[in-house]
Amino acid sequence: MPIPTPHINAKAGDFAETVLMPGDPLRSKFIAETFLENPVLVNNVRGVQGYTGTYKGKRVSVMASGMGQPAIGIYSYELFAFYDVKNIIRIGSCGSIDPELHVRDIIIAQGACTNGNYAAQYNLPGTYAPIASFELLEKAVAATRASGVRFKVGNIFSSDMFYDDAASAMAWAKMGVLGVEMESAALYCNAARLGKNGLCICTISDSFNYPEENTTAEERQTSFTKMMEIALEIA
Repeated sequence: MPIPTPHINAKAGDFAETVLMPGDPLRSKFIAETFLENPVLVNNVRGVQGYTGTYKGKRVSVMASGMGQPAIGIYSYELFAFYDVKNIIRIGSCGSIDPELHVRDIIIAQGACTNGNYAAQYNLPGTYAPIASFELLEKAVAATRASGVRFKVGNIFSSDMFYDDAASAMAWAKMGVLGVEMESAALYCNAARLGKNGLCICTISDSFNYPEENTTAEERQTSFTKMMEIALEIA
């Protein structure tokens, strides 16, 4: 497919080899304006803002994915397949279902369970287990440990439903799953299929176990800076 693509109007070379991918376009804008030197807007189709700049002398991009597996499936595929992006690091929010994790702790998603059907397109004779790039995972663990932020590494649950029954989420907790979000499984599938690297780092924005700690939309947009800095360090 030639570029621009149906969903990205950037030119060849506009994206760095590593793209940070929050769900929220406003979080993408915040990261670019707060952390990047000389950020340039390279995509704004449907208001999905993508920027490229430098961080500590290293060229890096940030672009939103929107919500859900179909959305990140489209954007990550086009970046991997048509813009020569090598690494996509999702930096999102998630709900905690692990009683040891609190709001503002971090989950590094080693694998992504899902109730979605994204992997059905590959016609595999079984159930595919989407996992992160070990190269990025290893770097993320080291950077998060050095930052002093509380974190856990393990499975995350990529749900196709936001308003789901709490009992369903807690059933995943019994299998050791740490939190719930909506995108990682599709990112990991695309990365595997295209021979690229995907990783999800999530800050806990709300908790099934401690609902009194839940954050606001504005807090999720602008205050999860530790996660942003960790992703930038490994970029």
